[in-house]
Amino acid sequence: MATTTLNGAELAILINRFEGIARKMTNTLYRTGRSGVLNRARDFSCCIVTADCQLLATADSLPIHVLVGPDMMAQAMKNFHPELKRGDAFLHNSPYHGSSHAADHVLIIPVIDDKGKHRFTVLTKAHQADCGNAEPTTYMGTAVDVYAEGALIFPAVKVQENYRTNEDMVRMCEMRIRVPEQWKGDFLAMIGSARIGEQEIMRLADEVGWDTLETFCGQWFDYSEQRMITRLSSLPKGEATGSSTHDPIPGTPPEGVRIVASVSALPEEGRIVVDLRDNIDALPCGLNLSEACARSACLIAVFNSIGGDIPRNAGSFRRVEILLRENSVAGIPLHPTSCSVSTTNVADRVTHSVSLAMAELGEGFGTAEFGAFLPPSSAVVSGKDPRTGDPFVNQIFLGCTTGAGTPYEDAWLTYLHVGNGGMCFIDSVELDELYQPILVTERRILEDTEGAGRHIGASSLRVEFGPLGCDVDVAYVSDGKLNPPRGVHGGGTGGGSNQLRRLQDGSTQDLPPAATVRIHQGESIISICCGGGGYGDPARRDPQRVVKDVQDGWVSQQRARDVYRVVLKPDGTLDQGATEAARA
Repeated sequence: MATTTLNGAELAILINRFEGIARKMTNTLYRTGRSGVLNRARDFSCCIVTADCQLLATADSLPIHVLVGPDMMAQAMKNFHPELKRGDAFLHNSPYHGSSHAADHVLIIPVIDDKGKHRFTVLTKAHQADCGNAEPTTYMGTAVDVYAEGALIFPAVKVQENYRTNEDMVRMCEMRIRVPEQWKGDFLAMIGSARIGEQEIMRLADEVGWDTLETFCGQWFDYSEQRMITRLSSLPKGEATGSSTHDPIPGTPPEGVRIVASVSALPEEGRIVVDLRDNIDALPCGLNLSEACARSACLIAVFNSIGGDIPRNAGSFRRVEILLRENSVAGIPLHPTSCSVSTTNVADRVTHSVSLAMAELGEGFGTAEFGAFLPPSSAVVSGKDPRTGDPFVNQIFLGCTTGAGTPYEDAWLTYLHVGNGGMCFIDSVELDELYQPILVTERRILEDTEGAGRHIGASSLRVEFGPLGCDVDVAYVSDGKLNPPRGVHGGGTGGGSNQLRRLQDGSTQDLPPAATVRIHQGESIISICCGGGGYGDPARRDPQRVVKDVQDGWVSQQRARDVYRVVLKPDGTLDQGATEAARA
């Protein structure tokens, strides 16, 4: 290949080669990770950034993990370690230096050429089943600061030199983390994943040359930026403000945490500005956002609102200006602010606020609100397994729906939450029962909980599970009971969340929204996750789609008639004449 100007085919080949490398890293981690968070739920991301810390390739990654953060973490590595050498590796999880939250351990490896020049950086980010928190959970919603979290914080700490692991660091982690063998297995899987990325980039450079790869990066970023300019030029010019409110938990105002986002669309400049500065100060709880999550949450909303065919990299990001302020709940945290739940709850509310503002710009833009996250069906469960006598800690992914209606299509039912982008997997009931001493007695969609609309939001999901032969601690930070997901452009509100304890006599009692609760033998916990908001007038929904919703058990015939103005015959088929009359 030429090193001056690459043609379109060469650009396409090389971006696919880089994304293929990221997928090899992903496959390595998925197949070798020890914890269920990695090898069943797939809560991890792998990506590649350039030597000057620009995001290049993120194939199959979670948006909240990688849109912003890898660039900041790579820069932190360079700041703390100016003399990078081949064989180095760094462990990073500091939310004050580009990571998302303490539970996301990141393995960072610089790719160094034969002359000792730093060419690329590969990163593998993996959510941990346990990160040494004061409580057996990686999400501490009620932690008043980072000290109350208790997690080990690694600001780009060297863990390998000349490909040899610093065993002192490993022993430190093993002494702090409740499931040391499980953590070490995941740590080794992360090293393997990142080293695969390093090796594959070296092979690619041997094939085409470092100069060609450097030329490619510049041209790919410029191409992506131009695509973004073209797409943003189609937005209606204007300003809009959206807001979304997180339910109150300990450490928040009694009315909850209202997140406000102002969006300025500048189509003539091919640019958009998102302003998050008009939000409250950081709170004495774990809901505060790291800078990486605040910026990523804004970008998620922008890309969700303009279509999915624009490359997500440093080039397209140039056209989105995000304004933050220090010490804001949705801004730039100052140590020792706790960011324990940074990737989900308030980050999702930021995305919702920006999406709602984008929808205000006009029909065909933005999305409805996605459902809020972290109900007990996605809790961290822990205890002592009576079958082995060993302690266990793992986050289960028994299901969250939460998808929102969009201008073009119905919700993605199994989205989990908006920052995840639908990339995590739902756990098999049988595997969760095999690996933890629990019994899952129910997992089903709840009828009439979808956000009604021309395009519907997801229905709520009800899950019930309890311990077998022991007590189990269930840690969660649930949101969306008081502030369920709203629709836009006439769309309806999706189902809200709830959590209850079922006692041995069969009665139920309400549980708090953010807690670690002990479920005793003979009891169970009931988790109801949010649905998603609808987009557009329900009376404009395709009647045949409503018929299918009724047949699938998502919508009752009564709701079809009252909300969608669709009438069914006794045999369950569409009554065309009665429907036309109802909609007239």
